[in-house]
Formats: sequence, structure tokens, C-alpha cells
Amino acid sequence: MTAYVVSIVAVKDADRYSEYAKLAPAAVQKFGGKFLARGGINAVLEGGLGCNRVVVAEFPSADQAKAFHRSVEYQTAREKRIGAADFTMMVVDAV
Repeated sequence: MTAYVVSIVAVKDADRYSEYAKLAPAAVQKFGGKFLARGGINAVLEGGLGCNRVVVAEFPSADQAKAFHRSVEYQTAREKRIGAADFTMMVVDAV
């Protein structure tokens, strides 16, 4: 079943975060994922998230999404991101 990886991001250091953003896409693609949304928030319609980016990637399954997250490729990218952004990532199953 299709699953989505949703990331809520508050970038604190744009230069360091850009290094992460250069590496992460290859890991997403390697595990069958594709980005559906990847950028700054256009408008907050209700509530407040305290973030300035939302990223949504679609994967063939939750298992593929989890494999992406555990991969050496993603963990290498993640190391570039740590300290550059407050970051929450979750896997959500499609209905």
C-alpha cells in the first residue's frame, strides 16, 4: 500500500540545510520514492506549525519508506541536517 513520508521543517541555518537538500533526493529515489511537495509554505490556512517548510514524498509502501530512512544514503544526508533545522518526519499510510 502506498505510504507518504511527511516532514515538517523549521530551517535555522539555510546554508547547512542546503547540503542536506542536495543529498536527500537520491536516497528517496533509490527506494522508489518521489516528491509530491518540497518547499516553503505557501499559506497557513488554520493553526500554526512553527515551521517554514513541508516536504511530502510518496513511496510504494511503508516498508520502502522505512528502508529509505534507515539507508546509508539518507543517514549521510541526515548528518548534514542535524543542527541546521528542527525536523519532524513521519510515515503515513494512504487510504
